[in-house]
Amino acid sequence: MLTKDSNSALPVIEIRDLHKSYGELEVLKGVSMTAPRGHVTSLIGSSGSGKSTLLRCANLLEDSQKGEILFNGEPISWTGEGLHRRPSDRKQVTRIRTNLSMVFQQFNLWAHMTILQNVMEAPITVMGRDRKEVEEKARMYLDKVGIGDKCDVYPAQMSGGQQQRAAIARALCMEPQALLFDEPTSALDPELEQEVIKVIKALAEEGRTMIIVTHDMRMAADISDHVVFLHKGLIEEEGHPSDLFGAPKSERLKQFLSATVPA
Repeated sequence: MLTKDSNSALPVIEIRDLHKSYGELEVLKGVSMTAPRGHVTSLIGSSGSGKSTLLRCANLLEDSQKGEILFNGEPISWTGEGLHRRPSDRKQVTRIRTNLSMVFQQFNLWAHMTILQNVMEAPITVMGRDRKEVEEKARMYLDKVGIGDKCDVYPAQMSGGQQQRAAIARALCMEPQALLFDEPTSALDPELEQEVIKVIKALAEEGRTMIIVTHDMRMAADISDHVVFLHKGLIEEEGHPSDLFGAPKSERLKQFLSATVPA
């Protein structure tokens, strides 16, 4: 078993020839990608291209039917085949998930808990960390995302942008090896969207490993080390953002960018 310090040169996440179907509908048709340590990878593409499904498979929230997923070089152990394939080692899944924190489009905060309690809950209950130590880190991360003064309020008392920043603080408090963002700004008004983008940019500048599914081409261009354009369940084109956004090769990517990038 590899630990997080076994080989810093290994990608945090590596996906090889991944296939995912929902019954007869094949959503991912053989996708391969890596998330190198300290890099930001953005997944772009039209609705239904497979971006969010790929992210959920990477976090083992969805079971894939074929292909390999590796964390720090450690392959997921599977049992069964096709639509019956499942991870065979639940302890392995739990251990890996504690090193991957996901931030969803909808903030998924517990309404009956204060913001501080929301951020503290998983490190204490899932990882068994010391409450005093967790509270100190939780307050630090809430300060980091700019809402340190909201510790004692409830989610319903906050704006959408503040709630999403709380969700990011909650993800950070797990101290994961990688952060996964699934359309983190698409549920927000433009003004509130900028609050969250600012936080994500700051995390990118720190050198955190991130995979971001986004509709925001400007953010993808600004913060990504690598951009992957998905189309109909396959990678149509990928590369450095300056290449994809500045000189796209695929006609489909050119069409997509002409429809999504403001003039």
